[in-house]
Amino acid sequence: MKKTDRILVIIPTYNEVENIEKLIPIVLGQYPTVEVLVVDDGSPDGTADAVEHMAKSTNRVHLLKRPGKAGLGKAYIEGFRFALERGFDFVFEMDADFSHDPNEMPALLKAMEHSDLAVGSRYSQGVTVIRWPMSRLLLSYFANKFTRFVTRLPLRDTTSGYKCFKRKVLESIDWKQIHSDGYAFQIEVNHKAWKLGYRLAEVPIIFVDRAVGQSKMSSGIISEALWMVWRLRIMSCLGRL
Repeated sequence: MKKTDRILVIIPTYNEVENIEKLIPIVLGQYPTVEVLVVDDGSPDGTADAVEHMAKSTNRVHLLKRPGKAGLGKAYIEGFRFALERGFDFVFEMDADFSHDPNEMPALLKAMEHSDLAVGSRYSQGVTVIRWPMSRLLLSYFANKFTRFVTRLPLRDTTSGYKCFKRKVLESIDWKQIHSDGYAFQIEVNHKAWKLGYRLAEVPIIFVDRAVGQSKMSSGIISEALWMVWRLRIMSCLGRL
């Protein structure tokens, strides 16, 4: 990474006002070339208003407002378009709830010296998850093992939402062909980048469950991910990926 490289951190939000006001200054403090894009899905708690207020004091904070909850995948795709249109060199995905420690951004950027997509991994060095109930942890752990087995994707944490992309990866993916959300979105994009020949790296992180707000996990998200895993395997066998 060069000192002049521009970095965009995309943070999707829905009712995250208590977190976002604390998170953005820490993210901006990582590098002078870091900017933040919040993609807010019409949060009724005033998240967008808080971001707009912060944007008045710096040109490094941006906001995309959507009228309602339209899906995590679509939020990231809109953010990727924003990044490509404005010439960013590296693009991060990050949750708003502090489960992804912004102080681990330098480790992911360091991994970009030998990779094109770096994934903040909860399972690359044992299990580094804090405060999750055992049922949630076991579901995530074995779902990732299942995904790796079925798709052959060379990642231990296929569903992580803490990632860094080189610009060329985002330019190469046909986003019109990506339709999934949630965990399935993460799996699908990782798989697409791998199939396109890009180098993937896993960087161990400490994942801490949110202290404020509510989880967005649902049975629909789990079902979509299960369907996506088999779809990717079948399409690969047919040579259509």
